[in-house]
Amino acid sequence: MSFVTSSEMLIRARGAGYAIGAFNIENLEMMQAVIAAAERMNSPVILQTTPGTLAYIPPEAFAGAAKPLAEKAGVPVALHLDHGNSFGLAVRCKNAGYTSLMIDGSLLPYEQNIALTYSVVSAAGDIPVEAELGTVGGKEDSHSAGVLYTDPAQAEDFVSRTGIFSFAPAIGTCHGVYKSEPELQLDLLSKIGLSVSAPLVLHGTSGVPDDTVRECIRHGICKVNYATDLRVTFTKAVKEYLAQNPDTIDPKKPLGAARAAVEERVRELIAVCGSAGKA
Repeated sequence: MSFVTSSEMLIRARGAGYAIGAFNIENLEMMQAVIAAAERMNSPVILQTTPGTLAYIPPEAFAGAAKPLAEKAGVPVALHLDHGNSFGLAVRCKNAGYTSLMIDGSLLPYEQNIALTYSVVSAAGDIPVEAELGTVGGKEDSHSAGVLYTDPAQAEDFVSRTGIFSFAPAIGTCHGVYKSEPELQLDLLSKIGLSVSAPLVLHGTSGVPDDTVRECIRHGICKVNYATDLRVTFTKAVKEYLAQNPDTIDPKKPLGAARAAVEERVRELIAVCGSAGKA
């Protein structure tokens, strides 16, 4: 259908009470799997890459592959920089053809976070920018943090002064693998939703129970990020294929098995988000 920004899909999701699944990809097979799952579910979808992934494969390569695949797909597809860690990387992704950006200055002092975020928004032009206030716990690429919950009043000031399009609050989720079931602060999420006009994003969703994700959507979340879940699914499928076929020398075979497994998992997560049939 089209290679689009995340703006319209998030606005529509917020208005209709569902969320868009945003799936972190590491390679071409995961990109193909996410788009295929979105087509099967007739759902808009967001592809995401982190700075760590872009140190392995550059943004120009991801954008170069995503654009033709998206244009042939029957659903809207956006390509998003997840947890962008510098002004330079954000601008590079924009110039490469990314259709959505995140700048994460959440570990900086408040005023420095505002300054960095505003600089990216100014450079992004018509490309929507997401940012985070407070810290989502756990580990994302090379940076680790404990949970620092978002203050609703500060969130209102932050969104107003930076001009961001979407906002990722810290409500108790963590990146990586949970050691126990997370306890999310849904009352805090509701207060933040009343304080800011920007669409809200849930980070660190891998391992959050499906019913809890649905409850977050009912409290205003309209973009849901999944990363670790897909990595685990992909790697498990590769290991299983090689264990069953130890003489395989064609990398397309284990990678194809992993692609199929990720596609199935993404279809399940799209159903959780409620975006099936919304393309």
